[in-house]
Amino acid sequence: MSPPGPVVGAWRRLLRAAGCASVLAVGVALAPVVRGRGRGVSERLVRCWARTLVVSLGVRLRPTDGSANGPADGPAARSTEGSADGGGALLVANHVSWLDILVIAAVLPGRMLAKTEVRSWPVLGPLAAWGGTIFIDRDRLRALPGTVEEIAAALRRGERVVVFPEGSTWCGRNGGRFRPALFQAAVEAGAAVQPVTVRYRLADGSPTTTPAFVGEDGLHSSLRRVVAVRGLEAEVLPLALIPARQHPTRRTLARAAQSVVDRHRFTAFGNSYGGCAAQAAPGHLHQGRDREGSPG
Repeated sequence: MSPPGPVVGAWRRLLRAAGCASVLAVGVALAPVVRGRGRGVSERLVRCWARTLVVSLGVRLRPTDGSANGPADGPAARSTEGSADGGGALLVANHVSWLDILVIAAVLPGRMLAKTEVRSWPVLGPLAAWGGTIFIDRDRLRALPGTVEEIAAALRRGERVVVFPEGSTWCGRNGGRFRPALFQAAVEAGAAVQPVTVRYRLADGSPTTTPAFVGEDGLHSSLRRVVAVRGLEAEVLPLALIPARQHPTRRTLARAAQSVVDRHRFTAFGNSYGGCAAQAAPGHLHQGRDREGSPG
């Protein structure tokens, strides 16, 4: 287990928790109004709300320009605006924590894919539903084609859909395989795939697994670590779009996206990544429980 890093005092933790609760309450109150706005207005409002929520937790969004990554696989100038032809984009990212959802929404808001159980969660469930979340029933594989079609329809309308194709949270230097099933939506819609790498570090630039949400770790304990740590920074790195037409099958498309994400996952950290700050289940030191569920 890696150390959680420097921590803030009890009063600062309390203020962060109170601020988080307040921003969540505002989000629940305004969600029905925001959803009724045009897509551009809604995205700007969601981005602003997510950034405020991230800041309330004591997390700093670290700006990235991708200049060190080179032109071939760095962020494209139009990456944040959907596909190059103005259509939708399937945003795929590595999955470390529940915090990934917020930091991605703060940079590239879109419709999230989540397990059906999320709909019944207090506060977050209604917020997710009002935000246009697409829910997937992981226990009913026969429902998967319908979910894929729902995502494809959203992509055809020019929307951005956010998925975590590893299907589970991971931390440390390990990662899961990108399951190809949901990439079928991009193939059917002829939409681009937007790979995104999410990384966390401390203010001194050292990598940290403090936000990781894995194994037997609970949301409460994970949240407590996040509000306690000092100088936590999140880095969201949008990479060059991958047109689905370049990869006629979902499996080759999934492999291409994972290759790009993995290439940048630890670029800035070298071999300095340690173990998980969270306690993982026996035999699954770096692998979490299925969070969003992405059947392969």
